[in-house]
Amino acid sequence: MNKNYIIPNEWSVIEEGFDTENVKASESLFSIGNGSMGQRANFEEDYSGETFQGSYIGGIYYPDKTRVGWWKNGYPEYFAKVLNAPNWIGIHIKINQTNFDLNTCEISNFKRELNMKEGWLSRSFNAILSTGEKIRVTTKRIISIKYNEVGAIEYSVKALNFSGKITFSPYLDAGIVNEDSNYDEHFWGTLKIVEGKNNGCILAKTLKTEFHVATAMEISFAINNINAEVAQKNDVEEKALTYSCELNVLEGDTATIYKYGSYVSSLNYEKSKLVEVALKNVSHAKKIGFEQLLKDQKQSWESIWKTADIIIEGDLKAQQGIRFNIFQLNQTYLGTDARLNIGPKGFTGEKYGGSTYWDTEAYCIPFYMATKDANVAKNLLLYRYNHLEKAIENASKLGFKNGAALYPMVTMNGEECHNEWEITFEEIHRNGAMIYGIYNYVNFTQDFEYVPKYGLEVMIGVARFWHQRANFSELKNKYVILGVTGPNEYENNVNNNFYTNYLAKWCIEYAVESIQKVKSEYTNDYKRILDKTNLTVQEICEWLKVADGMYFPFSEEKNVYLQQDSFLDKELIPVADLPKSERPINQKWSWDRILRSCYIKQADVLQCLFLFENKFSIDDLERHFDFYEPLTVHESSLSPCVHSILAASIDRMPKAYEQYLRTARLDLDDYNHEVHEGCHITSMAGTWMAVVQGFGGMRVWEDGILTFNPQIPKEWKSYSFTINFRGTIIKVYKSQTDCKFFNESENELKIIVNNKQITVPSNQLVAV
Repeated sequence: MNKNYIIPNEWSVIEEGFDTENVKASESLFSIGNGSMGQRANFEEDYSGETFQGSYIGGIYYPDKTRVGWWKNGYPEYFAKVLNAPNWIGIHIKINQTNFDLNTCEISNFKRELNMKEGWLSRSFNAILSTGEKIRVTTKRIISIKYNEVGAIEYSVKALNFSGKITFSPYLDAGIVNEDSNYDEHFWGTLKIVEGKNNGCILAKTLKTEFHVATAMEISFAINNINAEVAQKNDVEEKALTYSCELNVLEGDTATIYKYGSYVSSLNYEKSKLVEVALKNVSHAKKIGFEQLLKDQKQSWESIWKTADIIIEGDLKAQQGIRFNIFQLNQTYLGTDARLNIGPKGFTGEKYGGSTYWDTEAYCIPFYMATKDANVAKNLLLYRYNHLEKAIENASKLGFKNGAALYPMVTMNGEECHNEWEITFEEIHRNGAMIYGIYNYVNFTQDFEYVPKYGLEVMIGVARFWHQRANFSELKNKYVILGVTGPNEYENNVNNNFYTNYLAKWCIEYAVESIQKVKSEYTNDYKRILDKTNLTVQEICEWLKVADGMYFPFSEEKNVYLQQDSFLDKELIPVADLPKSERPINQKWSWDRILRSCYIKQADVLQCLFLFENKFSIDDLERHFDFYEPLTVHESSLSPCVHSILAASIDRMPKAYEQYLRTARLDLDDYNHEVHEGCHITSMAGTWMAVVQGFGGMRVWEDGILTFNPQIPKEWKSYSFTINFRGTIIKVYKSQTDCKFFNESENELKIIVNNKQITVPSNQLVAV
């Protein structure tokens, strides 16, 4: 596969030339969605080559039974999977009597474009069939933002060298399987197939979870842009509905099918109403028409880009990369439904089960908070608050008591459903990310009321967990945390991971600080929470003993905190000395060899310094960066952005730029050789942070003041981004010679730039 086949363009992802080796990668890269549903960029027509068919609906999942060699107490019973939903995009096509299969034709002038500015996917190509017919195909597809249960396709075939028949056979198919099924199970059961004139619907349900989904289609036709009435022949199978529609064409004619699709689910409607609602959706879409749906789509994306866009001048690949990341984030989550969250692959694939990880709190909340509004970020926090009882249940399964809460590593509904013991039981640093998300939100929005209403209960549950998880070491005369996996998953079952221990101490201290503030300023909430949680002053004192006595591994010789107790027992060979033929090591080395090596999958100690940068000196940042960065292989998508931000903060701009490009183009250039499985959605928020927090130097700490320290890579002419800060819209511009702030709101804003306070008056520009 050619890893560098995507053509640089500031607003589009473009592929020219058809290569079967790139099909699955392109299906990921050209994915489309609207925050409620999404799909890989599979072909509408038949394709007998290797493909990964995928269409997904937010919140619809299946509990796939966990497959392990032997059971362990506390082990999750299932691994939740986002389900590959019934397929509505498919269209079988015949040219005269020959089936049109893209894999068996001679293809030329192939172009695929994902227009990120306007939110549509298109293809165009010429094909010669085995029987000699030549056709020109053009397609355009959208998943509507405005009508979030609707998608639409315009598919045109031009007869280049023949007169005859073009038969379109649009279909719905509920006989879908997941690529990642543990036991090759079918997860859908078909309940009803409804036929109609030019429309139809399949009602299906997920096994076990009993989600009901109606998948509907409605079709219309045109020849040379003139509407055409076409006879319809129905074919009803056990799990599929197909309509065959034959059009007579002359040489030079263009036959077009418009196909409108809809998913509606029992998450949002009564089960008895699903078929009716789905059919109404596609009928309404058809009445609106494809062109108007496309105009609406353009307007929706124009509104999104007003606050989300980052403009980079002088570096086309960097520009394309950041917009691709921002586009995919908005396709995955728009913040309108607190029941939904952000899966690591979004709607682009099935790896990681499509579930929620700690990535949301550590990486995604800053993006949504600053480019949308506080309510969107609050919905992400409420998702965790609503799962607090499940987190307490998860902890109790592992032997924790008294309301201790352990949030799951992977979840759909609050239950733990990750099926690797070293992650499920040991990667407990995730608990700290839940609290950091609240801290970040309160700092940025100054909405402390969230804490007494919701957040403090979460803090108490997590503090109880850390208090119980730590134990006192008589040898060290300190509290230690044993048997963990840090963010660097290339080490398992280690003792005293610095990041984990630091988070434990900080979570307890932040919880106590918040309890005191609620006690003094929200007395009614304080009494309610104490009654609900049975919290006592004595228990808080016990927490603080652990926090005050927490142990941190430190090397006097290296003058750095150690990733874990025995890190210096390893042979420290820089990544630069590894042969390229052995990279990536997760695909070339045995797991045993990886675990014994010094190599770091993603930022670990540096993750701590990134999140708590204000607690460390510049000298601290430099020493730790210089020690750990050369040992980091960046084989997690979450790693390069952290290194880019830290490098910028210590004025290592070449390294900051190098790592920015890696995170921005991680999928477009397939750095980790896995984009065929789906895009790395949650890490894309880190790409945004690499520009805004890295190069822009934006920070908001406990004092609530918006600060900037703008820098610019030498490769760029300028960059600009927009922030929604507590309802005030401010645009930041930085070039090689200028730095400007434009307040696009009615209220003045006080900010700190390069350690100096300035005031940006309403609707005015200030140069610094």
